[in-house]
Parts: sequence; C-alpha cells; structure tokens
Amino acid sequence: FNKGTVLSPITFYQVLPTDLYFSLFSQLKQADTDSSRLHQCQKCGKSFSRFCSLRKHELTHTAEKVYVCEQCGSSFSRLDAYNIHLKHLRDHTGPYQCDQCEKTFSYFSIYKIHMRVHTKEKPYCCDQCPKSFSFLSSYKRHQLSHSGEKPYQCDFCGKSFTQSGHFSLHLRNHTGEKPYECGQCDKSFSDVSSYKIHLRVHSGEKPYCCNQCGRSFSQLGNYKSHLRIHTGEKPFSCELCKKSFSISKTYKQHVRTHTGEKPYQCKECGKGFGRLSNYMRHLRIHTGEFKPEEFDFALI
Repeated sequence: FNKGTVLSPITFYQVLPTDLYFSLFSQLKQADTDSSRLHQCQKCGKSFSRFCSLRKHELTHTAEKVYVCEQCGSSFSRLDAYNIHLKHLRDHTGPYQCDQCEKTFSYFSIYKIHMRVHTKEKPYCCDQCPKSFSFLSSYKRHQLSHSGEKPYQCDFCGKSFTQSGHFSLHLRNHTGEKPYECGQCDKSFSDVSSYKIHLRVHSGEKPYCCNQCGRSFSQLGNYKSHLRIHTGEKPFSCELCKKSFSISKTYKQHVRTHTGEKPYQCKECGKGFGRLSNYMRHLRIHTGEFKPEEFDFALI
C-alpha cells in the first residue's frame, strides 16, 4: 500500500444456523421483557422497558407544571401536552373562532364545515337531481328520497320515515309529548318550529312582509297565501265543481259543502259545523256571550 492511503472499513458477517438464530432471538426478546422490571418508577410503581422512557415519566412527578389551562385549571409540564389538551377537550372553546358569528371550535375541520353556513358553499352534489348540499349528513338524507328507503318505522301505526328527526316528531303524536313550553302562557308544543312561531304571538314579531302592500305576517304559510291575492294564483281546484281557491283552508271548507262533512261538533247540543269560525261563534250561544238573532252568517 502507498503511504497515506486510506483504507475502507471491512464488515464481517457470520451466518448462523436457523435453530441457533431463533434461540438467540427468543433470549433477546425475553431479556427485553425482563428489563421492564429494572426501569420502575419509585413514586408510582409504573414500569418501563426503556430507561429513557422512565426518565421522561419521572418528569411528570418532579417537573414544574407551568402551563395552566384557564378553562378547567389543569396544569402541564410540557407545552405539547398542554396544546393537545386545549385542542381535543370538548368542554373548551378551542382555538378556531368564526369571524362572522363568533362561534369557536376545537377542530379546524369542524371550523371549515361551519364556514359553509356563511359562504353558502355546497360541495355535495346529487347525481340524480340538481340539488346540492353544504353538509354530508344532509346529502345522505337526501339520497334516501331517491332510493325510497325509509329505515325508521313507527311501532304504533306502521308509518315509515326517511329521517330520524321526522320519525321522532311523529312519535309525539302517539305519546302526546310536548317538550317545548311557553314561558308566557300555558301552551306547549311537540316541535321547536311551532314553539318559535307561537312566541311571535307574545313578541308581536312579523318577519314576513309583503313588498306590494306592506302587510306583514308572523307565519311563512300565511305570507305565501297572501301573495296569491296579488298574483291571482289559485292552485287548489275542486274536482266536483272546478272552482279554484288560492288558500288551502278555503278549499277544504268548500269541499265540505259537497261531502257534507262537519268536523266541528258541539259537545253541548251535538250540532255540527263545516267551518271552525262558525263553530266558535255557535259556542257563544251556550256561554251567553251572544244571542242567536245577533248572528249575521249562514250556518253550513
């Protein structure tokens, strides 16, 4: 060799018989298992297979917990553990705040989904109709309308539903449950939408305003019916006399003139009425509020 030549290191390998290899492997594995008994915490008795793991664990007993959660008072010695606590604990508000409604979220993924409420983004498109949805759950519920699947069946009457929410509301028709109670009167309601509409009776709120005559309404259905006065639309047509009506209620009252149905029955005298208004006026005869000769309407 020439002077100054650097030699490459040489690595030697030894080929072991198969039975000897597995014998040594099992001994090493057993030694690794037994070593856990050597690395045991003197304060809590917890054991570790590696010494470095024991040292890291011992810091939880000795290290100063400088990171304190303002929400629940939990303290941490490591910043990463503190951040994980803030991010994943459901009771906390989380680091992601919506700048449009001030709601806060623990997870960025949930925050992004929430933002679709404001941006109106609808990434889930139905491949069978033009409808699109902001949320996957809404999209999946919509798909049931095409498949015809109704997985929620009522044990009382056998009626089936595609959505669990509609099924739960239906059950209250059988149970009589009315969990939404008005704090200003003794009325209660089975669904939250009816409850909110009722509250407008007390507040006087009428959010639906006609831009043609300025009249306002507390209920969307009444507002839509009113608009037909201006448009002249009469979607409800009688099959017996072809007369048309703009309001469903008026149409149903008219049909009773053909069928003779009188669903409003007086418990005092047994007299029946096709219209609720006539029935209510009739009740005043029994209460003494009005005399029959004061009535200027024809009973149906």
